[in-house]
Amino acid sequence: MCDALVNSFRGELPPTRPDQRGLEILDVLSQDGFSQRDVPQMVSAQATATPDALAATHGELSLSYGDLDRRANQLARLLLSIGVGPDVVVGIYMNRSLAMIVAALAILKAGGAYLPLDPSYPKERLTFVLTDAQVSIVVTDHSMVRALPAPLEHVVPVDPEARLAVGQSSEPVVAKARAENLAYVIYTSGSTGQPKGVEITRGGLVNLVLWHQRTFRITPGDRASQLAALGFDAAVWELWPYLTAGASVHLANGVPVNDPDAVQAWLISQRITVSFLATPLAERVMTLEWPTKIALRVLLTGADTLHHYPSRKLPFQLVNNYGPTECTVVSTSGTVLPKEHPNGLPTIGRPIDNVRIYILNEYMRQVPLGQAGEIYINGVSLARGYRNRPDLTAERFVPDPFRSEPGARLFRTGDLGCFLQDGQIAFLGRADEQVKIRGYRIEPAEIVRVLEEHPSVQASTIVAREVESGDKQLVAYFVPAGKVQPTHTELRNFIAASLPEYMVPATFVMLEALPLNPSGKVDRGALPAPNAENTLLDNTFVAPRTPIERRLAVLLGSLLGLERVSVEDNFFVLGGHSLLGTQMIARVRDAFGVELSLRCLFDVPTISQLAAQIEALIVAKLEAMSEEEAQLLMSRTESAAEGNLTQ
Repeated sequence: MCDALVNSFRGELPPTRPDQRGLEILDVLSQDGFSQRDVPQMVSAQATATPDALAATHGELSLSYGDLDRRANQLARLLLSIGVGPDVVVGIYMNRSLAMIVAALAILKAGGAYLPLDPSYPKERLTFVLTDAQVSIVVTDHSMVRALPAPLEHVVPVDPEARLAVGQSSEPVVAKARAENLAYVIYTSGSTGQPKGVEITRGGLVNLVLWHQRTFRITPGDRASQLAALGFDAAVWELWPYLTAGASVHLANGVPVNDPDAVQAWLISQRITVSFLATPLAERVMTLEWPTKIALRVLLTGADTLHHYPSRKLPFQLVNNYGPTECTVVSTSGTVLPKEHPNGLPTIGRPIDNVRIYILNEYMRQVPLGQAGEIYINGVSLARGYRNRPDLTAERFVPDPFRSEPGARLFRTGDLGCFLQDGQIAFLGRADEQVKIRGYRIEPAEIVRVLEEHPSVQASTIVAREVESGDKQLVAYFVPAGKVQPTHTELRNFIAASLPEYMVPATFVMLEALPLNPSGKVDRGALPAPNAENTLLDNTFVAPRTPIERRLAVLLGSLLGLERVSVEDNFFVLGGHSLLGTQMIARVRDAFGVELSLRCLFDVPTISQLAAQIEALIVAKLEAMSEEEAQLLMSRTESAAEGNLTQ
């Protein structure tokens, strides 16, 4: 919890103010001369200054800045002729390619906004997005025209290098868009099950670009990686801060982007100097052995909770970042330094230029330093809202009670965090990830934090799964940190030493890697159900130690058809279910003369736990009896426990 990270209370922390550079950026965005600082104009300036410099590569293909600008101008003029202009949204239906970059730049040059359409998405989702966004124009690879999921008014086909037919002028195009016009729209998953389109402004994009260039000292000598799918807003971050600074962008070609060894080899071979990797992949890459001398100087990460500090041996700087899609990719950022004995998880840093962070309670009042609350964001980075969803926009973009200017808004993230003494922010997970089991409200992030302190655990996630209809148990999915496999009892006892019993997972599932969604976050829907093959058990058989445990082992073994049962094995992992549970309860009643509910079996699913429960019931029953009645019950219980153990 946040309180444990703060030694004393020093009153409320005021919202972060932009630095002097940030104020300059705000001035630029408010002036009529914004077009000179718009992204397409900054790229054109690089093309004019160094037309032969390398802009982008993809495998054997490459584009100079001069080629990039000329081809984008040609495509922009074509788009202008069919109606593209400020706030007109144009789809990009392409795989990773140089043409993808040219298309996005051309749309911005024409004053429009681009909408990434990932060809790997199901047809139904793409059709919904095109309809919901009211898109009538799509730029696509000429080989993919027939694969478009819906009929459109205009389809603009280009080749893999975005070359158009001879005759299109490549003369410069100056967008008439302003800071408040759209730059791009990205659809994210919605809590209602339907995707929602986030509308990001050109002013927000320029703010991200200028902050990034200043903070990470981007120069024309930098070589940036491009690994994210275009539909993930990290791709925005992988392109424009570099192409507006004269650096080169290197698109991954044939690289398994979820394979840490392959990604590491590619980063080294391409002499990448700045790279973004989604948190789960970054954490795995950080565990690899690295050469002492490499080009990589900054590894950026984000999109999920960072659980580990970097080793002192890593030859590059690790920077952790946080930001909802609704706030132009990045809202907070901070360098993560190596720590031998860390207290808590790495922070998400401090707000970037022209962004303010508030930690508020349910009454939208600032909470004291060190106290947890919901993260709210204000600033130039805020999206205009959700496309064609005024109801949802009003729900999530709320009036800012701390500022007086008309229209000031806060974005309520649904994320939990707290301010620390040094002004950094501790991230505490999603408010909507809270689960309720057996009447207890549980924050999975709290369990993850403890579990990942175990030396054998590299990464993990916690979910509540239904064992039977209406009955849930905590399941821990984890990736081992080394070759030594921990046991169920080892992990269970490790967590139990720090957390109450109701927060200890009933089952541990070991995976080679946590499944990720296109945004780089853990895809909880893709986590496998626990079964005999993937569920962690004890390496050594734990034999019954008491008469009650021995009798229960016989009863359970005969019920499930097992020759022997460890007292720490989970009834439901072994194949038990409600019907068999009812039979087990009946056998316990006949053997020990005590009544258990089926609910009890869900709460205490191992023989050791069940034996303790039965013993407690017997003791309670004895205390309510006369001495003679108690002697008879004790005799019956001992006879049942020590009796015919082969039944």
